[in-house]
Amino acid sequence: MNDTAVNDTDNGASIRVLLAEDQGMVREALAALLGLEGDIDVVAQVGRGDEVVAAALANDVQVAVLDIEMPGMTGIEAAAELRRSAPGTRVVIATTFGRPGYLRRAMESGADAFLVKDAPASELAEAIRRVLRGERVIDPALAAAALAEGANPLTARERDVLGAAADGSVNADIARRLHLSEGTVRNYLSMAIQKTEARNRAEAVRIAREKGWL
Repeated sequence: MNDTAVNDTDNGASIRVLLAEDQGMVREALAALLGLEGDIDVVAQVGRGDEVVAAALANDVQVAVLDIEMPGMTGIEAAAELRRSAPGTRVVIATTFGRPGYLRRAMESGADAFLVKDAPASELAEAIRRVLRGERVIDPALAAAALAEGANPLTARERDVLGAAADGSVNADIARRLHLSEGTVRNYLSMAIQKTEARNRAEAVRIAREKGWL
């Protein structure tokens, strides 16, 4: 995005928006609703997280609206990639999963706004305008819940190992995939189970996902 993009919107140009959502009907409906706003133009749509950066760069996108759970790459991971590759592009996370842990991770990735999808389309449109002005927009109920719950207790490496264990992989497979020793994998899993107060790794995965830590 060029440096004059924000000023251009003040002169009557539409805000160039990308939508990333893996459910086609939801994506099309959202595009149609945003299209009713006179100052917003949905110039790109993708259904995979790993298509976000290329589409944003190709279409000179000013604001990217990202779902969290998408194939290829999560919206949170895509937000971090956008921050590196297109630092002028603002990012709005709009998700069904209103979990405090997701909010914290989204903000850490560089997202400018975090909204839940049951909010009216007018709120999303206003969030798009506000982030382009340099503001940060966070669902107030989620913000309160995140403060009450506290920080994610899992380290980045514990999240990696626990995530790799989510499909039922044994320690040896996880170790090969992450280039770790089996003993290190056991230690990380043990810490993750302890921190989530779970009885086993499957329960630790479930708890971490429910809280948005994974």
